[in-house]
Amino acid sequence: MKARRKFTRDFKLSVLRELEGGKSAAQVCRENEVHQAMLSKWKREYGDNPQEAFKGSGNVCKLEAQIAQQERLIGQLYMENKLLKKAMSVLEIRAAEQRKRTEPGCHI
Repeated sequence: MKARRKFTRDFKLSVLRELEGGKSAAQVCRENEVHQAMLSKWKREYGDNPQEAFKGSGNVCKLEAQIAQQERLIGQLYMENKLLKKAMSVLEIRAAEQRKRTEPGCHI
């Protein structure tokens, strides 16, 4: 089963602009991979009230975007932490080798 596609307000407006620009509805639907019934619905919604058309739930998108941003930050911090731990272990090994070489009685 296919996942439902979600279209942004900007996408819907750009599709309607193409339609107003003189392209046929069939051509606009084909180029944007949108069903003609969906295009008719968008056209009707926009015609009824252009200011309120395609508002959506607004806050949900903002919260999802914020969560995604925080998850990316967590991933980045995890990778940085891993890198620093690896660098720390390498430096500890080098320091131990350096101490061994500088100890009195050690001839290499």
